[in-house]
Amino acid sequence: MDTTRMEALIGTLAVLGILAVLVLPALIGVVRDRRIDRQLREAERRTLEEVLPKGPANAQKSSSKPTEPSTATWYAEGRRSKKLVSSCTP
Repeated sequence: MDTTRMEALIGTLAVLGILAVLVLPALIGVVRDRRIDRQLREAERRTLEEVLPKGPANAQKSSSKPTEPSTATWYAEGRRSKKLVSSCTP
């Protein structure tokens, strides 16, 4: 192998090494975000299963008297309806 080919091989390996160093943190971040999203979906599903049990045996009985939502329910609904606004608007 002559000098020119050796320099080309070293240059190619250097470029690939730099590319790997630059891309690796982004790939790690994507994998981490997907794992966190999966955990959040799983926790939400478990929470919904606890709050809304399945089956007609656990169905809530309706009453003839209308009910008012509690303060906590009203506050939570108000918080859920707000949308996030990005501070980086053009």
